[in-house]
Order: sequence, then structure tokens, then C-alpha cells
Amino acid sequence: MQIQFSIIAAMDSERGIGKNDSLPWILKGDMKHFFEITSKTVDPNKKNAVIMGRKTWESIPVNHKPLKNRLNIVLTRNKIYKVPDEVLVFSSLETALVNFENKNLNVEKIFVIGGAEIYKLAIENHLCQKLFLTEIKNSFDCNTFFPKIPDRFEKVKESDKIEENGVEYKFVEYVISHSQNV
Repeated sequence: MQIQFSIIAAMDSERGIGKNDSLPWILKGDMKHFFEITSKTVDPNKKNAVIMGRKTWESIPVNHKPLKNRLNIVLTRNKIYKVPDEVLVFSSLETALVNFENKNLNVEKIFVIGGAEIYKLAIENHLCQKLFLTEIKNSFDCNTFFPKIPDRFEKVKESDKIEENGVEYKFVEYVISHSQNV
């Protein structure tokens, strides 16, 4: 069986996800949601994995690296890129996924957490089964964007609107539509 994964992202009304290599908003509710989705496991003996590109890894504040209670995986073409010992580094999304299949990493779920280049590769990959998106009503003049959501995904869940610091957002889940899954 091939390993499947999900994508989790927050995006503004223009599909913006970042500005100058950082998040252009601070939404504690979104951060809490991100932590819960990417950390929660059914089996207490397992962890979830988060896969991110080098720029996303570098944008995480030092006091939050590596993201706790999760297996952190950084994708980079730099063969000598230095990370803490408990963080895994792979040259591509495909290589990382193959390693999940070949090694017993004791992982329950896998989440791709950014950035734009990694999201684009991940959303086009047939192993991507679910999207967890925070859809922010406002526009933040971003210079990094989430890819267009392919038609094979259908919206299955949507939270009520949340307002925080004058910013409205909601949590939305998409899955591969049943007609595409045949």
C-alpha cells in the first residue's frame, strides 16, 4: 500500500500564503488548529510527520524548531544542509514518501505544510488525499501563493466564520471526490 498524505495551509482571499518569506498574519486560532491537526494521533505510540521546504523550515522561529511532537522533514536540493539530528532531510517529496514506505518510521499521518513550491508538487501528487485549509477573507498583498485546487477535490467540511484581530477566517476540508476515487 502506498502512503497517503494531506496538505495543510492558510491562505488569504487571493490564495496568498506568504509575504517576504513569512506569514503576513498572526492568528492564534489558526496556529492552534494547525497544531491540533498535525499533532493529534489515534495511536499514542505514533507521531505524525510534517514535510516542508527549506524556506518554510527557515521561517519557523528558532524557539519552535523542530515543531514539537511531530517528525519534521525538510526538503532541499542542498546535499549538505544542516538541521538538528532529529529532523530528516530529503531531496524531493517523492524520496521522502518512498522512505515512509521503506522504513518503519512509526508515523500515523503525513502533512505537507509548505511552502508554495512544495504545495504545488504535493497537490498534483495522486497520493494527496485531503486538504485542510484556513481560508482568510482578507487580502494581505502576498508574494507567495497556494496553487489552484484541482477539480478532483471536493469541499466536505467548513467551520463557522471566526474573527480574530479584525480578520475573518474559516477552516475548510477538501477530499478527493468519490467520482475521482474510482
